[in-house]
Amino acid sequence: MNPNDDTPPSEPNVPERPLKEEPAKITEPEQTGRQRLAAGLWPPRISRAQLIVAALLFLLGLGLAIQVRSNSDSSALRGARQEDLVRILDELDGRTKRLEDEKQKLEDQRKELESSSNQAEEARRQTVEKERQLGILAGTVAAQGPGITLKITDPKGQVRSDQLLDTLQELRAAGAEAIQINGVRVVAGSYFSDEGGGIGIDGKKISQPYEFKVIGKPQDLEPALNIPGGVVQTLEKEQAGVAVTRSAKIVVDALRAAEQPDYARSSSP
Repeated sequence: MNPNDDTPPSEPNVPERPLKEEPAKITEPEQTGRQRLAAGLWPPRISRAQLIVAALLFLLGLGLAIQVRSNSDSSALRGARQEDLVRILDELDGRTKRLEDEKQKLEDQRKELESSSNQAEEARRQTVEKERQLGILAGTVAAQGPGITLKITDPKGQVRSDQLLDTLQELRAAGAEAIQINGVRVVAGSYFSDEGGGIGIDGKKISQPYEFKVIGKPQDLEPALNIPGGVVQTLEKEQAGVAVTRSAKIVVDALRAAEQPDYARSSSP
């Protein structure tokens, strides 16, 4: 080597290292519009405002359902004739008046007890009157007064005990105070049953024609039986004959023996 030579010394041959290859990037396939829509809808993201709107819509739907049901329940009255509606209204007015009269009677009794100079005598008089009324209801004493006679003929034997029970309930709702059917006094605890070839009342078999003797206000009793879809129409659908007769005097003289309760005792001293 020449010391005067300014040429830099050559570097030794070093093998070149291969460049490190970067891993290939994985590209996800592009989503379709339907997939983006599904991803936006699920899982659901429900806000508080949406919950409030859903609750309001539920309450609105419930109210509409109740309204529709209420309208459907009154559809039977919509189809009734005008005279039938007037009759039903009169019957409701009659029931209301009877309740008001009973209320007034009780208030008068209270005032008499408070103002009577001889309260003991007045109390005894009211006790006797109440005993008579309870005797009529219990069937232990005879009764008479205005009312109706209802006769049901059943030539084909289609009338059943439940239909007579419905008739009895309708008469009671119309203000009947004393009832007997074919010589059997009907009271609060009476029951009906189907017997072979007839109907039983409190275990006593009766056969048609079934005759109801009913004491009460005739102007309330007869219309109650003739309302649309009521007793008369139901019995006539069974091809039974129904005749209602008003009377100024009905006698209910079938009696029941007074029953002594086995366990119940008066709580009064």
